[in-house]
Amino acid sequence: MRLFTPEAMREADGKAVALGYPSLLLMEWAGMKAARVYLDLFGKTPACVLAGKGNNGGDGFVLARHLLLEGVRVRVFAPSGQQGDALLARKALEAHGQEIHPLEEASFGPGEVLVDALFGTGLKGPLSGVYADLVEQVNRAGLPVLALDLPSGLPYSPHVRATATVAFAALKTPHLFQREACGKLYLAEIGLPKPLLEREDLPEVASPEALRPLLPRRPLTAHKGSVGRVGVLGGYKGEGLRYAGAPLLAAFGAYRMGAGLVHLVAPEGTPLEPLEAVFHPVPSPTLPPLKAEALAVGMGGGPWGKAWALVALKAGLPTVLDADALHPEVAEAYRKAGLPAVLTPHAGEAGRLLGISPEEVAKDPLTAARALAERTGLAVVLKGNPTVVAEGERLSVNPTGNPALATGGTGDVLSGAIAALLAAGLSPFDAARLGVYLHGLAGDLLAEEKGVGLLAREVAEALPRARRLLQEGRVSPAFFPR
Repeated sequence: MRLFTPEAMREADGKAVALGYPSLLLMEWAGMKAARVYLDLFGKTPACVLAGKGNNGGDGFVLARHLLLEGVRVRVFAPSGQQGDALLARKALEAHGQEIHPLEEASFGPGEVLVDALFGTGLKGPLSGVYADLVEQVNRAGLPVLALDLPSGLPYSPHVRATATVAFAALKTPHLFQREACGKLYLAEIGLPKPLLEREDLPEVASPEALRPLLPRRPLTAHKGSVGRVGVLGGYKGEGLRYAGAPLLAAFGAYRMGAGLVHLVAPEGTPLEPLEAVFHPVPSPTLPPLKAEALAVGMGGGPWGKAWALVALKAGLPTVLDADALHPEVAEAYRKAGLPAVLTPHAGEAGRLLGISPEEVAKDPLTAARALAERTGLAVVLKGNPTVVAEGERLSVNPTGNPALATGGTGDVLSGAIAALLAAGLSPFDAARLGVYLHGLAGDLLAEEKGVGLLAREVAEALPRARRLLQEGRVSPAFFPR
């Protein structure tokens, strides 16, 4: 599955028409599928459809017609001036006796569901005037809102805040990067020829189908030395401070992702947990002899972070660099060494590596992740909601995870999990996108059970269940095809 920009989606629509696929048929399928989602979510609750002049308005007219045929009471508000397919869709609705009121007379009654079919992906700039006022009115109404393709106004402000959004043909960037405005996402196939949706130049949306084959197999003859051993190097002790929790959580993450053995290299006095780890107490950043296939480095390193990363470089192993190991000179050293490595920054750390502000990173995570991957020559996990994985020209956007993961230590668990997959033989890019997906899925499973208030260790504990569900093909899709 590829993540489209609104412009790329319009281009795909145009190519479909050029190939001979009737554009009116695309509109009919879009409106019909949206009507099915409406009926599933809201039953026969009365609908108030706000339709625009363009094709998104045409989708709204089709939805209104199908709801009308299902016995739903429908009120429709739209401006005049439709042309082409949208005009045909309007006339088809009026042929059923449905009155269409002027948009400026729009009013919302209690107990209705609002259908936003004003603009979709056709918007070229921020809303203003009567449309901006109408969007604010929608948001103040306190009624459920179903948006068709995109909430009107996105990716700008003001925009509609939808309860649910039906994405047509493919997901678009605002669906994932401004997901709070979209509510629950539904993906509707509308008949576009599949080759037009398989654009290798666009980011992928990580999916169970793509990631399941990456899961490391474990033969009956497996033993702890054959399934991947991980070395975790981190922590700091000095000036009355001791940072020990982060490397411990990384060790838990590595074990719960399937590592056969974890070596924990940490400051003297670090609590001996997990007991299954082989503990190497050191007075300062040092690389003791380890039997390992991959390393996770920097968690809780504080002032020792850079030193941990540079001593780890001597091992010549695939490495996950996290937290206090994330410095420009460290990334450059690993690039020059030509070692497989994964950087796992959040927006602030990525900004430091790129020499820009965290706000600039957060404004365009796809560009920032790609720029960091190109600059360092390494795989990058730009953590956020959603998390972006990049390597060279490849980009993968992760759909799993939720705000309940916003708690200390979950990133350390992720680093250990990715290191376990590196140790099992996966490439940096594959280890990163699979690790990120399963880590987010573990958080989703826990959030469904407990809500907010998760502990990082609980996320580690949920990794085996997430992995099993993916292995068995029992992962509920993040977006529900209709």
